[in-house]
Amino acid sequence: MLRAMLYSLFLILTGIFPSTPAESYTLNAYDFKFKDIDGNNLNFKDYKGKVLLIVNVASKCGFTGQYEGLQSLWDTYKDKDFILIGVPSNDFYQEYKDEKDVKNFCELTFGVNFPMTSITEVKGENSHELFKWAEKNYGKSAIPKWNFHKILINKEGKIEETYNSFTKPMSKKITSKIESLL
Repeated sequence: MLRAMLYSLFLILTGIFPSTPAESYTLNAYDFKFKDIDGNNLNFKDYKGKVLLIVNVASKCGFTGQYEGLQSLWDTYKDKDFILIGVPSNDFYQEYKDEKDVKNFCELTFGVNFPMTSITEVKGENSHELFKWAEKNYGKSAIPKWNFHKILINKEGKIEETYNSFTKPMSKKITSKIESLL
C-alpha cells in the first residue's frame, strides 16, 4: 500500500498525470511584484481589477518580431483596463545580459513602451514566484516552453488562458478573449 501511494505521488510530482487548473487560489496575480527594467518596484497590486497579459520575451529569438504585435495590442487596449507586461528572460539563452541593452533594443527596434520587468527566470526551481504560482494554479501549460509564451489574467487575478509562442499577440484568439474580459 505504501509503495502504491509513493508511486502515485511520484507520478503526480513528475507531471505524468495531466494538470488542470486549481479550483481555488490562495494568492492571485495581484499579490506579486517584480523589479522593472529600470530597477524600480513593479507591484501588480497597482493593476488590481485590470486584465493582464504577461509575456516572457527575448531580444534574439525567432519570435522577437512579436514585439510589434505586443506593442499594437498595448496601443489598442491600454486605455481599457488592460496591462501588458513583458518579462525578459534568458532561460532559453536568447536575451541580452543587461537590462539597458534589452530596453534600448526594444525601444529603438520596436518602439516598445509597455511595462517590462528586469531580466527574470521564468522556468525551473529559480523561476520568479509568479511563474511557480501559475503552474500551481493552472498547471504545466502556464510554464513557458519557449520565449513569447503568454499568460492572460482576468480581473479577479486568476489565469484565464495561456498561449504558446506560436500564437501571435494580435490573433483573434487573444484579442477576442481580452475583449470578453474587459
